[in-house]
Amino acid sequence: MTGPILQRREGGILEITIDRPKANAIDLVTSRLMGKIFADFRDDDSLRVAIITGAGEKFFCPGWDLKAAAAGDAVDGDYGVGGFGGMQELRDLNKPIIAAINGICCGGGLEIALSTDLILAAEHATFALPEIRSGTVADAASIKLPKRIPYHIAMDMLLTGRWLDVQEAHRWGFVNEILPADKLLDRAWELARLLESGPPLVYAAIKEVVRAAEGETFQATMNKITRRQFKTVDILYSSEDQLEGARAFAEKRDPVWKGR
Repeated sequence: MTGPILQRREGGILEITIDRPKANAIDLVTSRLMGKIFADFRDDDSLRVAIITGAGEKFFCPGWDLKAAAAGDAVDGDYGVGGFGGMQELRDLNKPIIAAINGICCGGGLEIALSTDLILAAEHATFALPEIRSGTVADAASIKLPKRIPYHIAMDMLLTGRWLDVQEAHRWGFVNEILPADKLLDRAWELARLLESGPPLVYAAIKEVVRAAEGETFQATMNKITRRQFKTVDILYSSEDQLEGARAFAEKRDPVWKGR
């Protein structure tokens, strides 16, 4: 498939590659396309895990396409069903997503990475929120980053726009693993295959509970779980997979997950 977004599917895994030379920046059209891709991924029961990466060896994604903005794309325009980059505001996206950061990851590109569940990065990857230097706000990062890493480090990035190398990003905890560039996608696929073999209904429940817990007290979220007020938890507790997990443990065998 050609175009600004490439897709590769193998079994239950979907690899999504941003391919907009020279820097993989995202304009409104590309964002809307990404929203459709992620919505289709969400709604396709045969897909279990997604990987998002960038084409080439230099850029993952620098975020908003400033050239497109200069040509008329509005910064508050229609980004599509999932908001900027297709997934940040996509409702009920309850499947694991892995980011494979293959180079520069800044601005809206970093906000996209922060919307995934696991972040793998090449040894040459770098990270920043340079919006302050162009007189705008990194809106999604201002919400997410202080919840992911220490407050003062997040504010340093937001207020100064300074760059972090991959070692510092790993030290502060928003990169899971650092890999040689030529091993990055291999590791992403290895991890995706591991997740593909896991229980999809449990993954869905984990993601819904984690999202809700960001804005609630511990007890409020626990009460919703025990009262089965989360749709994904209610489905899980009434599922064949819930029984299969217990039976497989009792019978000392690997479970066979059906996603129902």
